[in-house]
Amino acid sequence: MNLLLALLLILGFAVTPARMYGQASAIPSAAPTEAKGMTDEQLGKKLMDEMVEALGGEAWLSRKDMQVTGRTAAFFRGAPNGIVIEYQGWRRFPDANQGGAERIGFLTDRSMILPGKKIDVVQVWTGGNGYEITYKGRTTLPKDQVADYYRRQDHSIESVVEKWIKAPGVMILAEGTTMVERRMADKVTVLSANNDAVTLELDASTHLPLRRTFKWRNETFNDFDEESETYSDYHAVQGIPTAYNITRYRNGDMINQRFLTKVAYDQNLSPDLFNPDILPKKK
Repeated sequence: MNLLLALLLILGFAVTPARMYGQASAIPSAAPTEAKGMTDEQLGKKLMDEMVEALGGEAWLSRKDMQVTGRTAAFFRGAPNGIVIEYQGWRRFPDANQGGAERIGFLTDRSMILPGKKIDVVQVWTGGNGYEITYKGRTTLPKDQVADYYRRQDHSIESVVEKWIKAPGVMILAEGTTMVERRMADKVTVLSANNDAVTLELDASTHLPLRRTFKWRNETFNDFDEESETYSDYHAVQGIPTAYNITRYRNGDMINQRFLTKVAYDQNLSPDLFNPDILPKKK
């Protein structure tokens, strides 16, 4: 069961971008991007600036932490496996004083008699490692799951904005318009000096992210896998447009979907939440 939980929810709150859009009146609208007289690189940089502004600008950039409640479901070859898990998540964003970290707690029923939910199993992601923790102790998660989690973190929208575009030798290129789930999108690719790339597709009206895509080499088969994540059902939370529906695809097949029901930012989360040596109490 613990392995199943680990496979179902290797999360990583991506930008964390219902029914697109659940609270449309709270999401600022924007005019279509004007490309006249711009090179592809100039337009690409403009699109990135517009995306950050649409996500909340300084409020989004200065987030300290994030707390969510939601449900997640796994898929095999694009089909649901019939299991939906409720969870609570806590995330600490990195700053000059400490690195980023994440904690995920899986909710289960207390018993057939007592009402309510409990958390007996948690995952903690910190310092480049991932742990599964119960009141009995902790175990290190399998290397492939850890590699997958941090690979997605390294290619997240936050990482692109905070690290990639500030690095020497980076190129930011506008690549025209596309369609994402029947919505017109502006496509921009950020290419690093070592030829790693992340492609973002932004709503042409609001400039909010609709999809993020990257490729990585599969060491087993020595070819490339494509990982993408779509964002929809945006709600304004404390002035920050936040996607309540996040869907992951691998090589075109849906593999995971998350539905958030509650989100809060800057809750002054305790560092103990992200300490893998502190075990949850038996319930």
